[in-house]
Amino acid sequence: MSQTITETQAKKKITVIGSVVNLVLSILKIGFGWLGQSHALIADGFHSLSDLLTDALVYYAAHHANEAADEEHPYGHARFETLATVILGSILIAVAGAIVWDAISRFFNDQSLSYGWLIIGIATLSVLSKEVMFHLTMRTAKETKSALLKANAWHHRSDAISSLVVLIGVGLEMAGFQYFDSIAALVVGLMVVKIGVDLVLSASKELVDTALDARIVEQIKQLILNVHGVRQLHFLRTRKMGETALVDVHILVDPKISVSEGHLVSETVRLSLMSGVENIGEVMVHIDPEDDEMYSPSAALPLRDSLLTQFDEAWDGLIEKDSVRNINLHYLGGKVEVEIRLPFDIVENIKQAEEVSERFKNRTLTVPKVVDVKVLFL
Repeated sequence: MSQTITETQAKKKITVIGSVVNLVLSILKIGFGWLGQSHALIADGFHSLSDLLTDALVYYAAHHANEAADEEHPYGHARFETLATVILGSILIAVAGAIVWDAISRFFNDQSLSYGWLIIGIATLSVLSKEVMFHLTMRTAKETKSALLKANAWHHRSDAISSLVVLIGVGLEMAGFQYFDSIAALVVGLMVVKIGVDLVLSASKELVDTALDARIVEQIKQLILNVHGVRQLHFLRTRKMGETALVDVHILVDPKISVSEGHLVSETVRLSLMSGVENIGEVMVHIDPEDDEMYSPSAALPLRDSLLTQFDEAWDGLIEKDSVRNINLHYLGGKVEVEIRLPFDIVENIKQAEEVSERFKNRTLTVPKVVDVKVLFL
């Protein structure tokens, strides 16, 4: 719990620092871009302004994503980050569309660039500061295993690259090459579109429960099959929930083992996956006594209470029926196998035990769906 709190604080801290940097840069870029009639720098300024909005989303998501599960969100709040990433990407695409449209319209405008060296200075400051923010944010993202923070780090890097494009475009415009400021603005806009589309697509895959990478799924399969007691597996399903992965699987075990042994096998599978595969947060293991991948052959069989009633009727007249200590039922292949346990002291010798056993077998086999009966004296 304390580690989660620390990670949340680290996410918030780096996001606040990034917000301050983006606020200062957006004011400088838009202000001096307007003063110097640099459409590329203005476009880059709106890019930084969009960064400020996304920082607010990251901060909000970081605050809520690590909250404990509750009645309304039984799987936790990790997808707050995922939803925020989709919104972040959508904002970027919208901003980029405006930048591209403005850049194209500027090709038909004869306004000339002014205060060129001042614009180059602002662009250089942006490149350096955003590159520093990229490294600081990426380091925190790796420490906290946050996909949203990684996306925001690359957002800082994209801003640094777009400022570099502005730097080159303004430099060429000052050197006498016409329209390069507008070309730079157009390049910046297209870069932001690419980033936004990538963010929306990657986050949307998680929202629609896309499976984990095929290589990781194969690793999960091998870990499960390596657990002693697991015969086969099917219905393996994986999905992401924020930075953690969730796994559901059915495993086939010996149908005659006890419930407690089957549970131990399933726990061994769960723990081996959580320790052997990075970022697996929860594993749901279903125990199967037989392969029910295509259909469940025993689903229509009567439950214990119904069978016990039928056994009681079938055993009518057997004086030993009140001595039955336990009855084990095995539902396999659409049939029922029965184990009856009797105390050894109700018989005097082996021959009498055989006679009692035979009577119970014959009577029990009259019950529909029962195909095998074993009588044990303990």
